[in-house]
Amino acid sequence: MVDIECLWECDDGLGEAPLWVAEETSVYWSDHVGPAPDPNSSKRPSIRRLNIVSGERRSWELPEQVGSFGLRTGGGLICGTNSGFCTFDLETGVFEKIIDPEPEHPQNRLNDGKIDRRGRFWCGSMDTRLSDKSAHIYCLEPDLTCRKVAQDFSFICSNGIAFDPKDARMYFGDTKGGIIYVFDLDIDTGHIHNRRPFFSVEERSPAIVDGATVDAEGYYWFALNLGGKILRIDPSGRLDREIDMPVRGTTCVTFGGDNYETLFVTSQQSFLTGEELSRHPKPGSIFAVHGLGTQGLPEPKFGATKE
Repeated sequence: MVDIECLWECDDGLGEAPLWVAEETSVYWSDHVGPAPDPNSSKRPSIRRLNIVSGERRSWELPEQVGSFGLRTGGGLICGTNSGFCTFDLETGVFEKIIDPEPEHPQNRLNDGKIDRRGRFWCGSMDTRLSDKSAHIYCLEPDLTCRKVAQDFSFICSNGIAFDPKDARMYFGDTKGGIIYVFDLDIDTGHIHNRRPFFSVEERSPAIVDGATVDAEGYYWFALNLGGKILRIDPSGRLDREIDMPVRGTTCVTFGGDNYETLFVTSQQSFLTGEELSRHPKPGSIFAVHGLGTQGLPEPKFGATKE
């Protein structure tokens, strides 16, 4: 039986990018604080951590929004931010910029991203005005070189990047287009090709594609933001399962906990009306979904090499 637990009513403006760190029995995630930080607000973009065993909670304030992040093999985080690829040292609080892949588009920022099993960080950008198809997908190599991939493909807002267990596919969510695509992936060369439609949410508008993960069976799970659901899609692109969440603004998912059998779900307060906020009393919280009967996979670290 599925059970949904609210782990922390943390009032995230825009919670994203949950990441399970097994050795710490903790889930990390980011809070964008909405489309852009309000200069009149005391709330700043942050990375959060919750130890689900001890209950310890911690937040690190950041100078800009972090759309996605992952662990580095040498410690700390690799991040996709407003100003491009950056690193963040959790011990010292040092935030360092690596490269801005789109200096010609100052209105763009990096958004959703994931690390593959060769230690590369793949990240899509977005137009913060949500109007122009000026965004692309980028791959940051472990040596910190950056390249644009699928160069003939552009969009407004990236989301839902995930890799299948066989390292043969990369999934990508075109949020404004209302569709999830799948690419063939050559994991050894880091090349993607043969983009094709995988699953559409156009009929569910105004609900949109948001953050995603893949389970051990190769099924794709994603947050249906503004739809209040988590959807599981089989490898052929067929809807397999829907999980109703207690909040409308579900934003991203990841597996963790014992044997990776718990689904952690972030959420948001941004983009919701006052009536919606009052109807759903815990928006911006992080949730744990138990009893799904499926198992996820550990997320790789940036800089990892083939064993």
